Amino acid sequence: MSGQLSSAIAAGERVFELLDAVEEIPDPTAGKVPTKCDGAVEFKHVQFGYLPGKQLMTDVNIHVEPGQKVAIVGPTGAGKTTLINLLMRFYEINGGEIWVDGINSKEMTRHELRKHFGMVLQDTWLFEGTIRDNLKYSTERDVTDEEIEAAAKSVCADVFIHTMPGGYDMMLSKGAENISQGQRQLLTIARAIVANPEIMILDEATSNVDAHTEKVIQEAMATLMKGRTSFVIAHRLSTIRDSNAILYMENGDIKEVGNHDSLMKKAGKYAELYNSQFA
Repeated sequence: MSGQLSSAIAAGERVFELLDAVEEIPDPTAGKVPTKCDGAVEFKHVQFGYLPGKQLMTDVNIHVEPGQKVAIVGPTGAGKTTLINLLMRFYEINGGEIWVDGINSKEMTRHELRKHFGMVLQDTWLFEGTIRDNLKYSTERDVTDEEIEAAAKSVCADVFIHTMPGGYDMMLSKGAENISQGQRQLLTIARAIVANPEIMILDEATSNVDAHTEKVIQEAMATLMKGRTSFVIAHRLSTIRDSNAILYMENGDIKEVGNHDSLMKKAGKYAELYNSQFA
């Protein structure tokens, strides 16, 4: 009984913590819609902290032109994912502004804002249903079978799909446990291609596949990112040397900004991290 009481108290604390949480700021009743969707992003004097009075980001300024590739690097817990969460308004900033395609993100509805993004993360997420339905899930528009198959072919997922019973109509189990981890990752990448967003967010998307498949996916990713603005959270720095800009983050804030060559010449924190991977 003592153990049950302890569990009940802990559960009750979590329930009341949720009830006491600050409500999400309502969307504007008539949210603005960009007239030109090309993937331009700008952070203007952004401030953010998880706790009142303890700022992590104090004055973040980033200007990303349409089609540019931006890499976000830094040690574990540096704030890389936090920056992406702010961009998509999963957290509200404490000060400053974030602009997407010429509009302050707070003046857009969250639904409209997030329509412009595609995400491929380390943790794959597929629901119980057919492969076809999973690939169509990323967009609200009507997608043809030809578009789905073209996206799958671009990441070499089409080959293994045709070996499965039912092909594109094969039922995936809960968590897609009836296919391999690498195959799951290929499907999530194909799903992002089907969505055809202006801005891509990639979190070391090839970390769970073998060396051969990784090479194929890297080539497909290069095609996917061409003409799109891309934010790449990178752990292996050799994969982001060609980025237009590299943001080195530490303790929640951006410490260094530049391309690979300029940051290596600076011989600062990025250069130290890069060299440590090849020591």
